[in-house]
Amino acid sequence: MRERIVVIGGGLAGSEAAWRLASSGFKVVLYEMRPAKMTPAHRTDRLAELVCSNTLGNVEITTGAGLLKAEMSMIGSITLEAAKESRVPAGSALGVDRNLFADYITRKIEDHPNIEVRREEVKRVPEDEIVIVATGPLTSDDLTQHIKELVGYDTLYFYDAISPIVEAESVDFSKGFWGSRYGKGGDDYFNCVLTEEEYRRFYEELLKAEKVQPKDFEKAVHFEGCLPIEEMAQRGYQTLLFGPMKPVGLVDPRTGKQPFAVVQLRKENREGTLLSLVGFQTKLTYPEQKRVFRLIPALRNAVFVRLGSMHRNTFIQSNRVLTPFLNMRKRENIFFAGQITGVEGYVASAATGILAGINAGRLAEGKPLTVPPPETMMGALVRYITTKEGELQPMNPVFGLLPPLEKKVRDKKKRKELMAERALNRMREWTEENGLA
Repeated sequence: MRERIVVIGGGLAGSEAAWRLASSGFKVVLYEMRPAKMTPAHRTDRLAELVCSNTLGNVEITTGAGLLKAEMSMIGSITLEAAKESRVPAGSALGVDRNLFADYITRKIEDHPNIEVRREEVKRVPEDEIVIVATGPLTSDDLTQHIKELVGYDTLYFYDAISPIVEAESVDFSKGFWGSRYGKGGDDYFNCVLTEEEYRRFYEELLKAEKVQPKDFEKAVHFEGCLPIEEMAQRGYQTLLFGPMKPVGLVDPRTGKQPFAVVQLRKENREGTLLSLVGFQTKLTYPEQKRVFRLIPALRNAVFVRLGSMHRNTFIQSNRVLTPFLNMRKRENIFFAGQITGVEGYVASAATGILAGINAGRLAEGKPLTVPPPETMMGALVRYITTKEGELQPMNPVFGLLPPLEKKVRDKKKRKELMAERALNRMREWTEENGLA
């Protein structure tokens, strides 16, 4: 039997990490505090309980979630294995019967001879062992306190305050201009211009738009300095004009005048293929976000790769704490996986669990740690959360994270097909090189 490795958290990421390590011959101790201590969101004691949607996203490889699942299938995934056994009709999405799904993973994990499941709360990360922390967005208070000490108090966030992100190529750049943010820095922001009439319509529809009702444990999310845009709008017609839509100091070079209102877009990645709406954190429902935000003239045909949200979510600033191998820069024996790293969604969480499991095992064996190439969705996503400049906001797997093709392809569908083909080829090479096939 090989060295013992500890996994804290029995969600998708923890289950994937434990399964990967146990299947490789390691002794695994998997801690899950339920049912001894429940979270505000979970309802059962089962491992890998799906607490939100019962779908694992699109299966088509020309989508970020679909491509990531295809890559995960190359190296083995208990999440995908369980999904296959519990699948329900959901169109192009991978829908599952959540009870059968969790039952399958729980049974496989508990029956594995190399895994010991301990139903108890971990209050401190064991610092003298190889450990994977996969405790998710609702990490218990005591453990959160110790994680703060490990990663630094200023790198642990408790709420997502996420602004939407759009594909740059879907923006109508004739409806605005590039400039600095209120006279500071270079021309790094695209200013989407609104006339007074356009602003009035946007404002009125924003007030009427349907909002997501917060869960009990999320009600403290509204705090000054990071209010949802619709909450600011409730305070008066001009509030947004002195906040995220402030035009002061901005002169439209096309007219030589200051616009009535602007919405600023900021590059979300180095390539500039993704642009985020600055200051547009929101609790509008997803359909309402698309409807209302497309009233902004430059965004009339916008393709949203991530929609805004504000909710309880404990996560670390991985770009300041972790290596792309998902272990800490200052403590190589401590790995993180799942939503606590700043990835969004079931599949992304599971994928980081697989990678953390692979590298924890390699560290135990004295092998070099590894990460998939940047042309793969898994590699691109992990690099994004661990190397992004500035503040990290949780991210889904999206094509905008992938490096562009060497030759420009104008047809969007064909371009994604070629990028997916490249990703799967590179993933296949990586798995073979590292003995994971």
